[in-house]
Amino acid sequence: MKSMVRIGAGSGFWGDAMDPALELLKAGNLDYLCFDFLAELTMALLQRQKLKNPQMGYVPDAVAYMNAMLPLARERGTRLISNGGGVNPRAAAERIAEGARKAGLQGTRVALVEGDDLLGKLDQLLAQGVPLVNMDTGGANFAAIRDRVVSANVYTDSTGIVEGLAGGADVVIAGRVSDNAVYVGPLAHEFGWPRDAAHVDRFAAAVTLGHIVECASACTGGMSSRFAEMPHMGRVGFPIIEFNADGSAEVTKLQGTGGRVDAFTIKEHLVYEIADPRSYLMPDAIADFTSLRLSETGEDRVRIDGIKGRPAPDMLKLVVGYQDGWIGESMAFFPWPNAYDRALKAKQTMLERFERMGMAADQIHFDLIGLNTLHGPAAPAPVPAVANELPEVGLRCAVRTRTMEEADKVRRAGAQLWIMGPGGTSFGTPIKPRPVIALWPTLIPRSFVEQKTEILVA
Repeated sequence: MKSMVRIGAGSGFWGDAMDPALELLKAGNLDYLCFDFLAELTMALLQRQKLKNPQMGYVPDAVAYMNAMLPLARERGTRLISNGGGVNPRAAAERIAEGARKAGLQGTRVALVEGDDLLGKLDQLLAQGVPLVNMDTGGANFAAIRDRVVSANVYTDSTGIVEGLAGGADVVIAGRVSDNAVYVGPLAHEFGWPRDAAHVDRFAAAVTLGHIVECASACTGGMSSRFAEMPHMGRVGFPIIEFNADGSAEVTKLQGTGGRVDAFTIKEHLVYEIADPRSYLMPDAIADFTSLRLSETGEDRVRIDGIKGRPAPDMLKLVVGYQDGWIGESMAFFPWPNAYDRALKAKQTMLERFERMGMAADQIHFDLIGLNTLHGPAAPAPVPAVANELPEVGLRCAVRTRTMEEADKVRRAGAQLWIMGPGGTSFGTPIKPRPVIALWPTLIPRSFVEQKTEILVA
């Protein structure tokens, strides 16, 4: 058993930069390089892709990254782990195995982890009395959306990842495991942790470290309130965990890379997207973030220890995606002088066009870009004399409708501002209507979830 495991964070989201991950692979002396590609809405979008093409439904970056990195990873002895399988980890694993064969890497072992997709089990859950109450709204009428459901994925633990690694996998590709499970899995495997009371704090520590680094550069200077102090973020270094057998760890990055690792950057991401810091519920364990100790042990190096936790919860989060209408959108910009008055006139004109068109809308929303787009109602009311001296003001209109045909009226009304609108009106490309995928988060008993792991050999 190793006394320390060295893990790199290779991605924080679908679309993240690949060059910092390659930099880690080349110079990081890593045991593992892990990639988090998923968000809650991503699963519904991927499911729609799979419905159109059964060979799709995975994150394309996951396959591209694995195939690009496999030759060097095999040479370095670094194993790659990703949740980019989305709703079709089997297809992703097959593409990765094909890429390995083409690269002359015969014998590469690719583990695929399935079991998070419960789309086919929803009626069984309902029949067995699972209420599927919406965690956000308290709504209990799941039947009202049942015929519009497009995805249902449960956050699973690292069990399947551990099984894949035990089977000698060079690459593990999973679906909707929790974001931190891609880090918990290799630690549980390397240290041989059983899932018992004696190892609860170890799992809690792994969950905590996984949470800190799961968004990659978000703990090395990204998204920081101290953004002005963060050097060369365009060449930012992704984080590295040095995790010890006793549950302590240090977070660092490669020397000479951009960004920074200090106690504050770690704290900033520690509190990112959490509720009760004493009870961070994840499928592998419940971590108490108030128990840990942070100390800066060197330049760009922070030690984390003392983490306590509780056993994994009996209930797991299931996120159901369902079709919920359409969005029509338009955007226009207005120049000085009187940019603000021009934008207001355009808003009035669009509302009159909606009325003439007989548009049926559930919601109509306008933003004045540069004045209230981000803060909305909390933004101070514009002073016309001041706002009219701005070099430019934009007007964004978003309308929610039941049908694509109604949503398309927004595009048409926006285009009609070309002549009906104030002089100087400027446009980009007209925006096509797009479907709305809403989320219904709920809880289900862990007993309904069964992970399955299979090894494909290139």
